[in-house]
Amino acid sequence: MGRAWARLLKESPLAEPVGVVDLDTDAARAAAEELGLPDPDASSAPSLTALVDRLPAERRPEAVVDVTVPVAHLPVTLEALGLGLPVLGEKPLAASLAEAHRLVRAAEEAGQLFMVSQNRRYKRGLWRLKSRAGALGGAGILLHEFSKAIHFGGFRETMAHPLLSDMAIHNFDAARFLLDADPVAVYCEEYNPEWSWFGGDAACTAIFEMSGGARFVYTGSWCSPGLETPWDSRWRVSAPRGSAVWCDGGPGEDGVVTEAVEGAAPDPAADALPPDVDLAGSLSDFVAALRSGEAPMTAARDNLLSLAMVEAAAESAGRGARVRIAETVESAAAEAAAAA
Repeated sequence: MGRAWARLLKESPLAEPVGVVDLDTDAARAAAEELGLPDPDASSAPSLTALVDRLPAERRPEAVVDVTVPVAHLPVTLEALGLGLPVLGEKPLAASLAEAHRLVRAAEEAGQLFMVSQNRRYKRGLWRLKSRAGALGGAGILLHEFSKAIHFGGFRETMAHPLLSDMAIHNFDAARFLLDADPVAVYCEEYNPEWSWFGGDAACTAIFEMSGGARFVYTGSWCSPGLETPWDSRWRVSAPRGSAVWCDGGPGEDGVVTEAVEGAAPDPAADALPPDVDLAGSLSDFVAALRSGEAPMTAARDNLLSLAMVEAAAESAGRGARVRIAETVESAAAEAAAAA
């Protein structure tokens, strides 16, 4: 992901890279060379503070893209905010909801923007599906299926909740966007198939009650070889006047197919579309927010609820009981206050 962001920044008309930070200084310097940055030794460092000290005033960074592993999000974001730098962070906001609360509060106290890159929100198929669902009377049932068999190596294969924390956060956040609703409660069963190569639970099924009464049913797996879904999963919306499905690469425009049971099907030409696609969409929103001062779609405070869905689902699986999202949020906020 670090390389993906580096390529995007190098090619984007909205921003340009001025430096690279990595605990492995050789890797940081090599990345600075690949990006064609002047004086790779000055343009790379093992910390943000060291980088800012090395760069000349005319090349001082104006923002930070944080692509570190989740456990590093807290110290890296706090350091950036302390330097007066806004942050665009990779998902999740932090390694825990309590840490995320601390970061949101720190950003607000520093008067700096903190936004998370939920790049799945910037998929044309998702926006078309949302548009069709609205034309069909609004989604009442949202079904989601994700199945992959990926051998990552590294930190993902040692996480306690690899599917929920690393992948489902995308899908939960996309469901909030698609439904224009927030989570109320969840019941989840999380497990690890006997053939799984993950240390933590790599599969789960969760049922979310959403505000307004809709239900979001999620089934996912990191260890399902054969007949894998696309990375953007398979989605189905049921609404009063029909249903719609989205599967990237499937039939229909951007993989969206609609069947209306009353009246004409929605006009595809009327679909709203994102300002840009994937990571470029995140960057576009981040830069626009910095210039306008308006909160972006995935501002950190709003995105707390997407991370709360992950934490509540894991809590539900551990307790074998339905969990109310508000209780999870309140508990994390209290923990964050105590830590601060």
